[in-house]
Amino acid sequence: MAEMYPDESIYNLIPQDEIKAAKMPRYTSRFRGMVKEEMQKNRALNKTMGPAKVDVPSPEKFLQKHSKELKETEKRPFQYEDHDRRKPPVPARTEKPVMGIQTKKNFINSNAVEMMMAVPKKPKPIYVDTKRGDKQLLETSGLVPKFVHKKDFGETPEYLVRRNEETRIAHEEYEAYVKERLRQGAMKQLSDEERQTVLQGSLVTVKDIQTNAVFTSSLSIQTLYVQCIHVGQTIRTINGLKKNWEELSQQYQGLSVVIDTVPKKNRKERLENEMKQLEKDIEMIEKHKTIYIANN
Repeated sequence: MAEMYPDESIYNLIPQDEIKAAKMPRYTSRFRGMVKEEMQKNRALNKTMGPAKVDVPSPEKFLQKHSKELKETEKRPFQYEDHDRRKPPVPARTEKPVMGIQTKKNFINSNAVEMMMAVPKKPKPIYVDTKRGDKQLLETSGLVPKFVHKKDFGETPEYLVRRNEETRIAHEEYEAYVKERLRQGAMKQLSDEERQTVLQGSLVTVKDIQTNAVFTSSLSIQTLYVQCIHVGQTIRTINGLKKNWEELSQQYQGLSVVIDTVPKKNRKERLENEMKQLEKDIEMIEKHKTIYIANN
């Protein structure tokens, strides 16, 4: 727009060039090219020279009698789409209700019992996200952590893997140690019959037998073994541990009900300690499938 000066300015006498406003570009559809192509493709389809070229019908598909007549469709009873969800119809005016039906149920007592036995519903956790008090469910909000969606969910923890590996290595070292001792002839393996003899038979008490503890590099004490070999390489007969426990149990049951003196207390504690020790020895022998006894 030309610059205008005050009315009394002499510059207003100079003729000004008229400036025309620029018009916006005309709208053009982006599908214009596609429409033109489709028009060019389909334009010559209806143009023919002479009769239209169509496929000749096959002689096998000849026109049969009554083939072009309309066939009646199978009649089906009319049903509404929601007929399975509709309520039963209102009884007719001529129908008579069933009379004489009575019940002996006490609805007051039954309702009271149901309310007393009913479990109260737990309220669903919610959270308020606006100052007006709009409530939303907390479970589907994403604010509560769900451990099933963790990346390491269902995997074995690292400390368990490490512990299992250490146990496996210790077991392999112990097996290697035992095989080496067996190869050198320093240890002898108990058979199943000898094991049953130790568990059931007539063997000496554990206190009368010299014990030998086997040490490894990874574990301080792997297990406790009993030395019961004669000089002539024959296994000494030992009194049954279970038989001794039964004898101690019989003595323990024979104690008086009232234990008010020091000797009675000492005897009771001694019997309990001996029974516990026997139980540990029996459990140790039953727990280990293979037991080795030192020859020296």
